[in-house]
Amino acid sequence: MRNVPLPVKEGPRINRDIRIREVQVIDADGSNKGVLAVFDAIKLAEDQGLDLVEVSPNATPPVCKIMDYGRFRFAEQKKAAEARKKQKTIEIKEIKLRPAIDDHDYTVKMKAMKGFFEEGNKVKITLRFRGREMAHQDIGMRVLDRVKADTVDIAKVENEPSFEGRQVVMVLAPK
Repeated sequence: MRNVPLPVKEGPRINRDIRIREVQVIDADGSNKGVLAVFDAIKLAEDQGLDLVEVSPNATPPVCKIMDYGRFRFAEQKKAAEARKKQKTIEIKEIKLRPAIDDHDYTVKMKAMKGFFEEGNKVKITLRFRGREMAHQDIGMRVLDRVKADTVDIAKVENEPSFEGRQVVMVLAPK
């Protein structure tokens, strides 16, 4: 027979979960009631139809506030959801190039890249060499230099061009 561990509750302790003799009590309207015994504080909260919530457990004595815990949790969830909604995730978009890229294809790729920067995303440029193109790596480096020169006013180079097998990778971030 094993003892089943008690489930760990998330959030602050409330009412009977507070296992300390004395606590500093703040009333529902924000007035300080002073240091009271926990049972007296719980009785005071129950008389008002509210809960005793431990807001600062590390203080000496711990600070507890009389409030409606359900309404408090709802407000906390709303705040967390609002913070998540305002959060912006930065994605890394990839543009693939070849050393022998034509001018029109290059302008189309640049237009897409500028759109990614306007959205606030980073761009990973992959220049792939096939077959005999490996013998002319300088042509590929010139293409990447051209990309750097064309995006100097809207982006900065985060990772300089580096070889990874048969491809060169460079990462640009919006300014």
